Amino acid sequence: MSLQNLRAMSLRRILPATSFVGCADIPISDVTDDSRKCRPGSVFVAVPGFQQDGRAFIGDAISNGAVSLIVDQPLPDVHLPQCVVPNARDAYSRLCLALAGNPQRSLDLTGVTGTNGKTTVTWLLRSIFEAAGHTSGLVGTVEYSTGKASRPAPLTTPDPATFASLLREMVSDGATHGFVELSSHALHQSRLGGTGLKSAVVTNVTQDHFDYHGDADSYVAAKQKIADHCSNQTPIIVNADDPGCQKLMQRWSGRTVVPFGLQPGADARGLLLNVLPDRTHVRFEILDQTFECSITLPGRHNVSNCVAAATVAVLAGISNDAIVRGLERVAFIPGRLQPVDLGQAFRVFIDYAHTPDALSQVIESLRPTTEGRIICVFGAGGDRDASKRPLMGEAANAADLVVVTSDNPRSESPDKIIAEVREGVPSTDCHVEVQRGAAIDWAIRNANKGDCVLIAGKGHEKTQHVGSEVQAFDDRLVAAEAIGLHHFAAANQVPSMRAVSWMR
Repeated sequence: MSLQNLRAMSLRRILPATSFVGCADIPISDVTDDSRKCRPGSVFVAVPGFQQDGRAFIGDAISNGAVSLIVDQPLPDVHLPQCVVPNARDAYSRLCLALAGNPQRSLDLTGVTGTNGKTTVTWLLRSIFEAAGHTSGLVGTVEYSTGKASRPAPLTTPDPATFASLLREMVSDGATHGFVELSSHALHQSRLGGTGLKSAVVTNVTQDHFDYHGDADSYVAAKQKIADHCSNQTPIIVNADDPGCQKLMQRWSGRTVVPFGLQPGADARGLLLNVLPDRTHVRFEILDQTFECSITLPGRHNVSNCVAAATVAVLAGISNDAIVRGLERVAFIPGRLQPVDLGQAFRVFIDYAHTPDALSQVIESLRPTTEGRIICVFGAGGDRDASKRPLMGEAANAADLVVVTSDNPRSESPDKIIAEVREGVPSTDCHVEVQRGAAIDWAIRNANKGDCVLIAGKGHEKTQHVGSEVQAFDDRLVAAEAIGLHHFAAANQVPSMRAVSWMR
């Protein structure tokens, strides 16, 4: 994307620790990393890409009007003024913020990273701070919100130009705080260059995105970059119960690390006092603060998410009363153990779990409050980390009945993906149905009173990527239709539509 400012600014002033080729300075009022969006007077940033190198498109950028370049090494064959920077991605992010008026300086921002739980923690934080009277924005997997308006999110963490524009909108809408999900891709690609955080959270670090990062060490290194946005005094709230986070804490000697968790010894801890089917009563012991509340989000992992959010709030000076009100008023997070309840005799949940650890935790969380069987419907995405597919199957073994189906197969064969998932699932415990809609229908048709149907992998998503097509598909609506068909139609009953929220 590109970002414009009606007033030209000095590139040397914005990026002082740089060198210039063919000029002493470069005036900048429009910057982009997309050669197709260059216009007369644009500054083009030649970003090294994951699949393509921006330097290959310099000719197109010039043809479209670019008058100067930002590069990470001098290009002697290009006769345009050049600004040479150590990291073109980071420079682009800083320029986008500068052209937007540096809105990050007017906001208290909290960044949340981790393999799982980012969305839940940011939604909890927004609820808590709004309960305390603070207008708050949110940037994450489900939506981008400026405090007054929201829209669906195409990416967990947006590109630098979109991010800078969102922060500017937050400030314009009167927001004082912002909560940002930081994906490993975004951290690796320096999409938030120049953005300082007031606090940071690491929920967990398990296997994901090896198709991009290559291996576990590189993935952990990407997550570790959240500390680049923190001063030594910035609190980094880290999950002490998670082995991956424990490794990060060892690397952050000298920083202000606040361990949180459910086990003894953490500076911030949640104690489960009573676990019921519809709520969990928890005592929070966070630094020198102690308080209790009942949360409706099911599962131990959500108690952990609540502890993380509450810790950020305590450190920010939010009152215990506001923290409790903020936590208690969150009935569900879209696509995160979101119930589909039409009054049927069994429970149905939609969840985004698409990693082995997330799937295992969700099933474990449902077990204590499930009288009958747990029926797990899931798949694995195509054109993504294939090594985790049998691990997904192994995680699903904790359910009583496993239904393997398609997720977003993309360009891969659904049958091939399912076969790789099946390597981790005993054949006797598994039902296979390639078509996701048919798989959901089968699971709900075979559910009995007291059972729990978990439909995992896509969560809040409302489309399915099959081949080159993007088809409309919403797990919640498909599940609701199946419930009405198999558990109400025969008795000529009308569903009570208790969970009208899933229709939004």
